[in-house]
Amino acid sequence: MSVNLLIWSQAYKKRAMTKQQDIIYMARALNLARRGTYTTQPNPRVGCVLVKDNKLIAEGWHVRAGGGHAEVEALKKTKNAAGATAYVTLEPCSHFGRTAPCAEALIKAKVARVVIAMQDPNPQVAGTGIALLEAAGIETVCGVLAKEAREINKGFIQRMLHAKPYVLSKLAMSLDGRTAMASGESKWITSAEARQDVQQLRAASSAILTGVDTVIADDPSMNVRLENVDVEQPLRVVLDSALRTPTIAKLLTLSGRCLVLTCSDDGEKRAALEHAGAEVYTLAKNKQGQLDLQGVLQFLAEQQVNDVLVEAGATLNGALMEQGLIDECVVYMAPCLLGASGRGLFDMPTINKMADKKQLEMLDMRKVGVDIRLQFKVQK
Repeated sequence: MSVNLLIWSQAYKKRAMTKQQDIIYMARALNLARRGTYTTQPNPRVGCVLVKDNKLIAEGWHVRAGGGHAEVEALKKTKNAAGATAYVTLEPCSHFGRTAPCAEALIKAKVARVVIAMQDPNPQVAGTGIALLEAAGIETVCGVLAKEAREINKGFIQRMLHAKPYVLSKLAMSLDGRTAMASGESKWITSAEARQDVQQLRAASSAILTGVDTVIADDPSMNVRLENVDVEQPLRVVLDSALRTPTIAKLLTLSGRCLVLTCSDDGEKRAALEHAGAEVYTLAKNKQGQLDLQGVLQFLAEQQVNDVLVEAGATLNGALMEQGLIDECVVYMAPCLLGASGRGLFDMPTINKMADKKQLEMLDMRKVGVDIRLQFKVQK
């Protein structure tokens, strides 16, 4: 083997080993980021791993808004990060917010290399963190396990890029596609295990959205009930065009914020609901005199809501689906039959021919208790 070929071969092996190591440690950083799934709202979930001389020397993750970012939390756990490689699931921030810029903290710590899963979509960062690191002579690599990093923060990304939250609709149905009896009775179609799984969906959401008819019919709590789990309670959001929400509704009495969104100008009803514990906001209405759903999502994005979980009936779900506002669905299918008179999943009166059908892509299917949990991405 010639000297040049030997040198090339050794360099190739070194690059391959470095790439493999980058993937391994970034996977660790992503697992750390997931630990903040229930607590970081409205901030993104971020993990950081520090590696020196091929050994992991420190790690950290962002726990909640106002607390230390992942890079800072990792740096606090080592006395000497000089010459280390930092693996971060999101581009280190470059601006002052509640905390100092993480890019500057890495520069000050004299790390030699920073491997980043994805660029931060926040316009306040968006490449400037990487530029700061490179200007300081730090080698940067971006794009390692980027797909996985985007999945962890898809709500934050959508809010930053499109000024709307990521909308996931949760539905429970019988084998014949019914969500309730004709009378509205629906407790319980699915198993206790499926209902417990829903608590995790709620915990990962910034807001839980429903319509006033569901509030009147079911008097839901719309909060997270998980034992021994650190959770930031999501906003409870009721769409109520005519302010029909009962002042004795359970969701008004629980801890955390409850928002009632309306297009009514009835000051007396508004005052009564605010006295009962609601925050009432008046938004634009559509041609039918109902809340404009595009405006609702824009308003929630302005409230720093990343992920919305819809728990509603066929009317609201149908309207959101018709307008292309649902990004994903999780459907729990129970092994039972409710009959032809039962209520369906989506009321979509404008869809009356095959060419108009809504196409879904299956992401996941698994058993939860006796039920089947189906996860779909809505094709747009």
